[in-house]
Amino acid sequence: MKKFVRAPRSGIGLAVIGLVMMGFGIFRGEVPVVLEKAINICMECIGIG
Repeated sequence: MKKFVRAPRSGIGLAVIGLVMMGFGIFRGEVPVVLEKAINICMECIGIG
């Protein structure tokens, strides 16, 4: 836990920016699109689709 508290501010800032961007994507309704693309990629890798 002490290492996390001592983490550089830039790392914490990037994590916050990432969370904000994820929230924005969820707000825009991008979750179903991402899940559909992930399923298609998995099916192609396995060889089913």
